[in-house]
Amino acid sequence: MKNHKQELFGRMQRQYHRHHQWRLGQDGLFIPHSYNEKSPDALSWWDDVGFILNGRRVIVWWQHPRYVYDCAIDEQSWIEAGPGPQDDWLFDGATTNYKRVGKSRKKIVSYTSRQPAAEQDAHYEHLRSIGERLTAEGIDLEVKASWKRERLNWATGVGLVVPLEVRNEAELAQVASLARRLLLGLTTLEQEFPGYRYNRVDWIKEREVAK
Repeated sequence: MKNHKQELFGRMQRQYHRHHQWRLGQDGLFIPHSYNEKSPDALSWWDDVGFILNGRRVIVWWQHPRYVYDCAIDEQSWIEAGPGPQDDWLFDGATTNYKRVGKSRKKIVSYTSRQPAAEQDAHYEHLRSIGERLTAEGIDLEVKASWKRERLNWATGVGLVVPLEVRNEAELAQVASLARRLLLGLTTLEQEFPGYRYNRVDWIKEREVAK
């Protein structure tokens, strides 16, 4: 039985691609970021890349497992720190800044936030100390290689978590190639990274090397 919703998405994706230009490099990839200041031995965290498959756009949102692990540390820090005081210091009590327009009129050009309350400062300091401790110790978490396809009205989105390093366009092309092969059913993540897990040992080892 035909899936009319998926057929509709496919038609919308092809139509979007026909009527909207996409800045592709000579290798046929959409590369939104520059690597001019990237060290050749730097650890990678996340990146994006796009390409064309069967007349439709594919956008890949790639994350290294260490980035997923790092985000989990940040989330755990907030949980351990608790909600803290409800001091909306960014907006509550902000000063409005005006600019004169003509002789008798003025318009708002910016806002100056007040300083956070002492209790809010103390909560931020507590949160920072927890984050530093968890970053040094690591947390009990294993991150597996994973991928997920998402249908958008302009492209096929691919969320990809795999242990590749991306420090230049050639390495980014490997991410695009893997995503393409996964979409076409030519490989699986278990074939590419059998039994892979990123855990506390990997996190601490990388931090020791980076010191």
